[in-house]
Amino acid sequence: MSDQLPRTIPSLLRATAAAHPDTEAVVDGTRRLTYADLEREVRRVAAALVASGVDPGDTVAIWAPNSAEWIISQLAIAYIGAVLVPLNTRFQGPEAEYVLGRSRAGLLLTVGEFLGRCFPDLLRRDQVPDLREIVTFDGDFAAFLQRGGGFDQADARADAVRPEAVLDLMFTSGTTGHPKGVPSRHGDSIRSFRYYAGNLGIVHGDRYLLVNPLFHTFGSKAGVVAALTAGATLYPVPVFDPPAAARLIAAERITVFPGPPTIYHSLLQLPDELRRSLHSLRLAVTGAAAVPVELLRRMDQELGFDVVLTAYGLTETIGLVTMCRVGDPPEVVSSTSGRAIPGLEVATVGPDGVPTPVGAPGEIVVRGYAVMDGYFEDPEATAEAIDAGGWLHTGDVGVLDDHGGLRITDRIKDMFIVGGFNAYPAEIEATLIEAPGVAQVAVVGVPDERLGEVGMAYVVARRGEQVEAAALVEFARRRMANYKVPRLVEVVEALPVNAGGKVMKHVLRDRARAIAEERRTAG
Repeated sequence: MSDQLPRTIPSLLRATAAAHPDTEAVVDGTRRLTYADLEREVRRVAAALVASGVDPGDTVAIWAPNSAEWIISQLAIAYIGAVLVPLNTRFQGPEAEYVLGRSRAGLLLTVGEFLGRCFPDLLRRDQVPDLREIVTFDGDFAAFLQRGGGFDQADARADAVRPEAVLDLMFTSGTTGHPKGVPSRHGDSIRSFRYYAGNLGIVHGDRYLLVNPLFHTFGSKAGVVAALTAGATLYPVPVFDPPAAARLIAAERITVFPGPPTIYHSLLQLPDELRRSLHSLRLAVTGAAAVPVELLRRMDQELGFDVVLTAYGLTETIGLVTMCRVGDPPEVVSSTSGRAIPGLEVATVGPDGVPTPVGAPGEIVVRGYAVMDGYFEDPEATAEAIDAGGWLHTGDVGVLDDHGGLRITDRIKDMFIVGGFNAYPAEIEATLIEAPGVAQVAVVGVPDERLGEVGMAYVVARRGEQVEAAALVEFARRRMANYKVPRLVEVVEALPVNAGGKVMKHVLRDRARAIAEERRTAG
């Protein structure tokens, strides 16, 4: 890779703004920012952050839906060498408190209202003692910007940022029940998503519909960073509504539209007239679930996509490990998640750590520049995840073919995916066990026609007490993001366990699938 290419977010922003000052960078409703505008707005927010006492390496959190302000703030935090901590907009108060407290974020940028919830009101300030200030994009953000004054200090900070500096700290729930922080670096993030943009074919002038949430790498890296490397225009969307998205695609001639398979299914269900207006679409990347060949065919013939690729990644690898290449046949795109991106090695190993042969399943392991150094302040979890040879053990099971194509055959331990969002049973169980009357609980994922999968909870009540399914669901809704809340609950006498006393999740999954199928056929 050429040393002349920008390797920090400030240098990348400056280079793109210099090369394409009049190209639109972000379009958010009626607000249209060129790259020159974007650079200026980033410097304004960066100056305000400096004036607010944010130092290099400090953590700043964003808890808000997709917007121009989110993108500007994301880049401004990076501009001064601070560290972004994104929060899932579906979080309930205790979930947000944990991430804020664990990351020691001193400043939170958020919104006063989103989908009927006031995010600041969900927080108990005594639970986040390091949080000095909350600023709302839809409230006191204008006053916040007035603090900044000149740009000199912010620009000096930008000059000092190095490729090895930490860019963000993203929290992944993993399988322990508590989210773990994963730091990624400026240079590594740009390297991965410059390749992503180039491989997919994103170019200057492309118009990129950003429905993937910015709190996830699919939004902040595959969206913002990839677009910056190419000089593309971003259209952040806070909530995906298929008819509204279709009208925006038609009006703005959107060309790039990555997302989980569910969004394409939604577009295909639109009336013919709306579907026929989507002919500007050209590029898509999908994943997070199996992608049937029939869906790829319909995306080509009915939605107009020229290129549809699949990819695989984890937060621990900056969101990208493997990717299909342009020209791969539909059967390859449908059945694999592509091949390792340059600079990464992918292998499959057995329980003994010995590599499994081509065509044989094994745990997927990854090594290379994109693999995290370790979980944030968690050496024990790091030692469990990364072996002495530097291989990250993903917990996913897969098969490699003769060409290095990776097919995922099982999910990361017990994880299931609800509408594109990873749901981890251990985290859900840790919340449900606190519900009144609950002695034991086990959560598994079951198929769902609309969301792909949803959670089902098996609950054992305490002796002499009762647990009502509706009450348990309501308890869960108050404490966790909606996608994590089990849609099905069954109260049982006991959970099935093996000789070692471990709950046999495969037995529960089989039972849950049968129950879900009975409900589907009955309904």
